[in-house]
Amino acid sequence: MTPIDWFIVACMYLLLFAGAMKAGRRMQSVADYLSAGRTAGRYLLAIACGMAGLGGISIIRDFQMNYEAGFAMAWWGMSMSVVLVILAVTGWVNYRFRATRCLTLAEFFERRYSRRFRIFAGLVAFGAGIINFGIFPAVEARFIIHFLHLPEGLSLGGITVSTYPVIMLFLLGTAVCFVFRGGQVTAMMTSFLQGAFANLVFVILAVFLLLLIPWRQISEVLTQVPPGHSKINPFDTGYVETFNFRFFIIGVMGVVYNAMSWQGTQGYNSSARSAHEAKMGMVIGTWRGYPQSLLIMLVPILIFVVMHHPSWSDLQLRVDADLSLIPNSEVRSQMRVPIALAELLPTGLLGAFAALMLCASISTQSAYMHSWSSILIQDVILPLRGKPISPARHLLLLRLSAIGVASFTFVFAMFYEQNQAIALFLALTGAIFAGWSGAVIIGGLYWRRGTTQGAWAAAILGIGIALGGLILSSANADYQTTGRALWGCADWLGADRTAAIGAWLNQHLPNGQELWGLAMPTCMTTYIIVSLIYRPRKFELDRLLHRGRFAVESDVPTTQGEPSFGWRVLGMNRYFTRRDRFLYILTYLWTAGWVVIFAIGTVYMLTVGSSADTWRRFDPGWMKFWQVYIWIQVGIALTVVIWFTVGGIRDVVNMFHQLRTMKRDIHDDGVVREEPSAG
Repeated sequence: MTPIDWFIVACMYLLLFAGAMKAGRRMQSVADYLSAGRTAGRYLLAIACGMAGLGGISIIRDFQMNYEAGFAMAWWGMSMSVVLVILAVTGWVNYRFRATRCLTLAEFFERRYSRRFRIFAGLVAFGAGIINFGIFPAVEARFIIHFLHLPEGLSLGGITVSTYPVIMLFLLGTAVCFVFRGGQVTAMMTSFLQGAFANLVFVILAVFLLLLIPWRQISEVLTQVPPGHSKINPFDTGYVETFNFRFFIIGVMGVVYNAMSWQGTQGYNSSARSAHEAKMGMVIGTWRGYPQSLLIMLVPILIFVVMHHPSWSDLQLRVDADLSLIPNSEVRSQMRVPIALAELLPTGLLGAFAALMLCASISTQSAYMHSWSSILIQDVILPLRGKPISPARHLLLLRLSAIGVASFTFVFAMFYEQNQAIALFLALTGAIFAGWSGAVIIGGLYWRRGTTQGAWAAAILGIGIALGGLILSSANADYQTTGRALWGCADWLGADRTAAIGAWLNQHLPNGQELWGLAMPTCMTTYIIVSLIYRPRKFELDRLLHRGRFAVESDVPTTQGEPSFGWRVLGMNRYFTRRDRFLYILTYLWTAGWVVIFAIGTVYMLTVGSSADTWRRFDPGWMKFWQVYIWIQVGIALTVVIWFTVGGIRDVVNMFHQLRTMKRDIHDDGVVREEPSAG
């Protein structure tokens, strides 16, 4: 890092701090702290929520995953785009949840089921969330240390301390400051600034690397991998053990089942100006992801080429030397792409990428800290107390809770040792809540006959599946590192039997993603069966969703006139403007084009045979396809950067205006004061 690189990092950090301080002055109520006063427009939602959900750990996770999978996973992602667009244009889950006006997911659970279930769900979400969050500062601090080539120790006042906890304290401390200052208002502002900057850096980095590494070298390396491990032919990936087609299919199921289920960025779920803006934010969100997905797909593939092509032998030696200093094999796998990238980038771009990763780390840590601390207060402590408190005391509890979450996370990150890929750890810990909550959310929002008993049954079963997998995963990790099964219980099982159990676990134990795939259909089926057994009366959804005579005037956009049948079939209602309809049609046509390409290519490839020799004949064609595909993505990504930055600035101005002029309701604090209407 040169002084120019450090200057770029410092400027971006100071810009974020200034934005946080300015936004914090507009936070005046509990609803402002939890949901930015419900003032966010579509572009602000798309950029800020996307950045908050990205995170430094997410980038590192996807680098690790795509280094193994290559271009092949992007092919299956084309089919997933259909699912994403359908969810977006229908407003699946998100639209109805915003219509409830609930500030947290568990508040919805109380209004739909019972207060006891809210407390239970809040405890589970909080527990699973902070464990899941626990590795975020650890992974991101290691990235900063290795990417910037920082020393292992720092001298502070004549005392040498480890760099690792210092970096973690810096990241967590900054996140605490942002959350403490203005809650979700600050999160919106800082995430937008970070997202606009990150999108621009994504595109510049992708173009630079494409021009730096000749396509000839890319083709030479990617076409020489062994059969079954292809990084360009998605039909020749049978031996990719972890990030394969099964991993992808479970992910597609999860997108539908767990829409809005994971609460790491829960503040964004209730921050939209209206349910219509929330729906439009989802639609344009399918475009917002292009700069991000371009870089995340391209960088690890190009690093794979650099690490295997003889023209880059000097760089390979330097990277291998740096990796050899990392004792943990899983951490070495995570750091391979970042360390190699640091060797490739010139002055300026190196600082820009470092600033991008710093932004991503802070944005996600702020969002997660805000979410888990809010859930603890809103969905556990206050419901247990049973009566509201003053707004000032309420805000103080929320802020103190954020400090508590940061403290726990720091201690957890210091002592937890990673033993599996980031994506699998996040899937496993996330399954404790997400494995069952999808059934309860979908059933509660869309099915009048869903019952509290069905919700309890699905939740208990889902938690049991996830915890069972977590225990067995720990046993398997113990066997792999020590050779002992079931935590060394050979004294009462016998050495031969414990070794056999350990070997069986290693061969048959599902990973976190597969466990999630098992929990989803099991919990949904359980919810339906138990609900039907109890023969419920129909729940009054109109009241919950504020429809008809229960509508809230401030949540209803200006009516544009009743649309024709054709528009309604395409998912457009009377609130759609001409611009909204144009965006819908454009999204439909763009997605349909890629789906046609996917369908034709898949049918053709499945009809030509499946031998290794047959697959190899298509490698030149696949390389040409991916070359064209990448440059199309570059063009779209550049367009999105300009389009969303302009729209986002307009939404930020509107948000500040509304926060400055709107009247607050002190009772709008997430506390349910009346009895739930079902249970």
